[in-house]
Amino acid sequence: MSEVISLTEQTQSAGASPREIIECFIRATADNAWDELADLYAPDVVIEIPFAPPGVPKRTEGREVLRERFKSVAGMRRFDKAELLALHETRDPEVVVAEWNVHGHVTETGRSFTFSYIMVVRVRDGQILSSRDYSNPIDGAEAFDRLPQLFQALTDQTPSN
Repeated sequence: MSEVISLTEQTQSAGASPREIIECFIRATADNAWDELADLYAPDVVIEIPFAPPGVPKRTEGREVLRERFKSVAGMRRFDKAELLALHETRDPEVVVAEWNVHGHVTETGRSFTFSYIMVVRVRDGQILSSRDYSNPIDGAEAFDRLPQLFQALTDQTPSN
């Protein structure tokens, strides 16, 4: 764990590239290293999850809010492995698109899962400034036996114009 901390400190002081930050992000996720993961984000980070399931905020602002969110769900699941599938650079040198998977298990039931993500990430001065995170909310609902609740929440929503 201290290796990730020193790596995080090095990336911020050296102004690590978006690729290096995403690689640190994947390692910290695989290690369930929530403080180290939070430290990769800028103090005023904005995280958007357009397809967030019920109970998960669609927008989170601030590193410390994010840190608490990581810790609040840490006991529910354990990640065993995270893998970066692809990292796409964009015309904007601060922005990358990361495709990645995380494999783990639900701590209460032992049920295994694989969650797939796509993140559009802006990195500046070795810190994540913003991220738009996309995943399939059905995967999480299935892993945690919450499909009926997800379906109910979706059918209860008022259609938007």
